[in-house]
Order: sequence, then structure tokens, then C-alpha cells
Amino acid sequence: MRTHYTTLTLIAGLTLAGPALAADRDDRLRLVVPPWPGVTVKSEIFSQLIEPLGYTAETLEVSSTVGYSTLQSGDSDAFLAGWMPAQQESYDAAIEADAIVDLGNNVNGARMGFAVPDYVYDAGITRAEQLADPEIAERFERTIYSIESGSTVTDMINGAIEADTHGLGDWELMASSTPGMLSEVDGAVEQERWILFYGWTPHWMVPEYDVHILEDSADVFGADSGHSDVKTIVAKDYAEANPNLTRLLDQFVLSADEQSEFILEYSLKERDLEEVAHDWLAAHPERVAEFLEGVETRDGDDARVAVEASL
Repeated sequence: MRTHYTTLTLIAGLTLAGPALAADRDDRLRLVVPPWPGVTVKSEIFSQLIEPLGYTAETLEVSSTVGYSTLQSGDSDAFLAGWMPAQQESYDAAIEADAIVDLGNNVNGARMGFAVPDYVYDAGITRAEQLADPEIAERFERTIYSIESGSTVTDMINGAIEADTHGLGDWELMASSTPGMLSEVDGAVEQERWILFYGWTPHWMVPEYDVHILEDSADVFGADSGHSDVKTIVAKDYAEANPNLTRLLDQFVLSADEQSEFILEYSLKERDLEEVAHDWLAAHPERVAEFLEGVETRDGDDARVAVEASL
């Protein structure tokens, strides 16, 4: 179990106060699920994971901003996609209201930034500073592809162009949409042309095009070369009343590559959501065992045995 002081304190205190860790108040978990493929599949995986333990999951399909409000008002219980620093304002307001518990990252390796396909990376283009080299700039035709105009990340790229960061002052930004941008990437990859674009992980683009995000000393996309946190956020009242399920929520941690793979299955290959989630659980028994360490069914039985029987 990860060593988050707040979580451990909550669980330890409630364990001492009651006869067993599994003495949860609720048999229902209401998950905030914005319409993003990653959190959609991740939430379905968690929903299928808790069903054999005696819990039922419900999903609230709302934006992240509304989601934080529902966590504060008691209309939802948990959120598996607390992206930081992108959601910092909503997160800070909920923390200041003493309404939520932060269980830490549930995706290790989340990141965004200037991206290239594998053949460009293998040619030695690994850092954004290299874009200032005129010969390298010409190979990219001095063009950056991005998502919608007005989006935060496209504004970040425009800011880098205006500031001539990494010599980008005379580059052109081609902003369209995520499908539009990835259509350009697809065409470039098919011909092995050099292309520079806005990339992020987890996303299906990573396994599909073997995408690499460039190191960036100027932190155009945020601190530490665009590395991000994807937090598990739980309503404080729910966490205090449900130590067993809170422990499972705390231990439910994926890598960016794992999430990228199931996003590909659901979003690109358009497979059924429930099948994608079930197949992922069935194919990763060792990961399921890690999630369930020290967790019981709601009736106090062995959680791992219950889940394995259901799969």
C-alpha cells in the first residue's frame, strides 16, 4: 500500500475503532466519470473489480469541474482522473473546503509535450532544444501540429512561438482537433516523414505510433518536462466511513503504458467497454493481486478469491 499519510491515518484510525477493516458503511460507490476514454475504461475496470466484493458502482458522466462540486456536495464519492496541474483550481477549492482526500497518483508516467514518432526519436531527436537547429527545423518543415485553437496546450505552444523558445519563433502552428492532428500523424508515420506534434500519455497514440515525448528544459507544457499527476480523489466523508474500499482505491495504480493499451482497445479499435475491462482484469492476475492486498469483501471474506472466481 502506498504511504500517503492522510490515507493511512484514516484507515488505521477506523480499523482501531471497529472490529475489522471491512466494516464499510456503504455498499455503493458513485464515480465521477468525464467523457474521456482513459477514465471511462479505468472506472469500468474498478467497477468490475468491486462487484464480486459486494459493492455496486454507479457512474456520473459530468465534467471534471462539476465532478469536484459533486464531491463537495455529497452527490459523488470518488474520481479517478484528478489531472494536475490542469485541474489545480478546482482541486485547491475542494481541499480548502476540507471536502476531499487525495490518495495520490493512480497513473504513473502521465505526461504531455512536444512529441515525435519512434523513427524520429531513434534518429537522435530527444530534446526540444534541438528544434533550434536550422537543419532539424527544416526536416520538420518548421511546423507543429496541435489540437483545438483556444485549448490550454495550444495556447502554451503559441506562447513558445511568441517567445522564440527553442528557436520556434518562425515556426507555424497547425491547430485543428485531436482526430485532425492524429490524421496528420498517421499520414506522416505511413511515409516515415518527420513530424512534430502535441502528444500525451496515457493515450492510444503511444502504442499505435510508438510516440516519444521530448525532454524540455523550458518546461513549455509544465514543470519537469510536462510530467503530470493523475490523482485518485475521494470525498472525505466517504473515505472515513469506508476504510476497506478506500484501501482498494488507494492501491489501484496503473502505468501510463497500461492505460494507453486499453484506451487503444476501447477508443481506436472500438471494442465493447465491458469486454475491454473484463479482458484486462483477466489478463493481469498479478496486478489484480496487488490492488487487492489487505482488502476484504464487504462480508470480510478473501477479496482475491472472490474476484478470481468472478473472472
